[in-house]
Amino acid sequence: MLPHAVITVTETGVLNVTLDGADVPHPEGTAWTRSTFGPLLDALTRDRTTTVRIEVHENDGSMFTDVIRARRRTTPGPPDAPAETETEPAARATSRSKRRPDLVEVTGEGFVPGEDVAAAVIVFHTDATSTGDARALLDRERLRSLLSGGGEVMLFGRISGTIHVRRLP
Repeated sequence: MLPHAVITVTETGVLNVTLDGADVPHPEGTAWTRSTFGPLLDALTRDRTTTVRIEVHENDGSMFTDVIRARRRTTPGPPDAPAETETEPAARATSRSKRRPDLVEVTGEGFVPGEDVAAAVIVFHTDATSTGDARALLDRERLRSLLSGGGEVMLFGRISGTIHVRRLP
């Protein structure tokens, strides 16, 4: 079973928080508020190392439920180790020091502090049908070529629902 957090929003904006039925005090002795929602999620998920089911009860009676997943751990693959001659190590070391990643920065605003923001490469667009459904058929070969250059990136806030789409240079 997942740990279960219940967050109740009061009329004043203070958040009453329990985790598996036990109160979760604010680390500085003050109250949790909407502006401390990001640090609250970090506390509940132990800095995103534990998956937690979250229920938010608003003071107007509405309720929101989500699962905040632990971040996936990524481990680098083994380095390429081709056979080397006696003169290759120095040449390869020089070549490695010259290679730098080709980084592109994508930014957006309006996210909840500390929330998990997904970055997704947009490979194509489709239209919704008259019933509101959408369908995407993806060609794996085309995906490989799209990921190697240009296109669009979407930033999606998993809590706020904030979405930004940016074209890559």
